[in-house]
Amino acid sequence: MFTINKCLVNICKNNALSSFDENGNLINGKGYCLDHAPDPGLAQSAILNYIRNNEKIIGLNARGMIFKDIDFSNKKFFGCDFSHCTFQNIKWENTLFRISVFDFAFFNDCNFIQNNSIFTTFSCCTFTHTLFNASDMLQCNFNGAKAFQCSFDNSDFFSTRFINATLVDTSFRNCNLKKTVFSGASRENVSFKMSNTREAVFGSAKDPLHAEQADTLAFGNSIVDGDIK
Repeated sequence: MFTINKCLVNICKNNALSSFDENGNLINGKGYCLDHAPDPGLAQSAILNYIRNNEKIIGLNARGMIFKDIDFSNKKFFGCDFSHCTFQNIKWENTLFRISVFDFAFFNDCNFIQNNSIFTTFSCCTFTHTLFNASDMLQCNFNGAKAFQCSFDNSDFFSTRFINATLVDTSFRNCNLKKTVFSGASRENVSFKMSNTREAVFGSAKDPLHAEQADTLAFGNSIVDGDIK
């Protein structure tokens, strides 16, 4: 996991950004969060260069940064902190994540196609026009996340949680939803066609994706557009 060093400003509760030596290597050093960094631009450049120059990124703390128009495809992230970050037009194709944190991040026009993630959390994130197609997202956390016009098609979400998520104009077509939890999730124009919804958890019996209604969806004969009427 990433090293937790508190910002050197005493009253600040944020964690410090990752530090690097003169050769650009990640070190366990004291530092500042993005809000209190003496030179925020320099701090962000160092983190971007480290990601670009390394295929395997371990223990990186980039909390609060803004990333735009960057290709992070084929990278491997282990124990990294990207919470409260903003990602605009980022490619994460064929990227691997293990025990990493994206909580409260914003994603717009991003591409996670063929992503492989385990024990990674996207809690309370906001996704717009973002693709997770053909991905393996195992035992991940999307609790409280908001997804607008997104696609999770052809993916494996075994034991992943979307508790209290907001899903609008979003599709989960042909997905493995075994032990996937959607309890309390708000859904509007959401498609689960060809997905095994009978093996997912949708909450109470009053949920529109329960009992005999789920039987039909499991064989892909219907598309869920919000509530089934």
